[in-house]
Amino acid sequence: MATTLTVNGTQAVIDLPDDTPLLWALRDGLNLTGTKFGCGVAACGACTVHVDGVAVRSCQTPLADVAGARITTIEGLGTPAALHAVQAAWIDHQVAQCGYCQSGQIMQAAYLLAENPAPSMAEIDEAMAGNLCRCGTYPRIRAAVQDAAKRLQEA
Repeated sequence: MATTLTVNGTQAVIDLPDDTPLLWALRDGLNLTGTKFGCGVAACGACTVHVDGVAVRSCQTPLADVAGARITTIEGLGTPAALHAVQAAWIDHQVAQCGYCQSGQIMQAAYLLAENPAPSMAEIDEAMAGNLCRCGTYPRIRAAVQDAAKRLQEA
């Protein structure tokens, strides 16, 4: 069955079964490979995308649940010429090591800052707790989120 979505501002029709996880619709159906498969049970956050402005785990979100929704992936958050504040802070703080979890981390951080433009350290830790980093870059993640919050407030 065909499902219509708006992905990164462009309308897309995906002809996959309704129970297909959004993650695979994005990766295999639309070739948007920035969203990563991590655990498959919504426990690691590597697959985080925004659905109608809310951070969700795409590995456990059936395509049928997002029909007609606005989806934003890491590819749609910013551009190389105009990075989102979170992406710019990630680079400046050299957050990524292996990089595998980073698209999910960035999407979760962008959602946090859209909801709470001036989070405390405890609020950052709480919001980012569901996004795991095997490399342990958590201190740099926190610093980058704080920096991005400042950048967004100054913009």
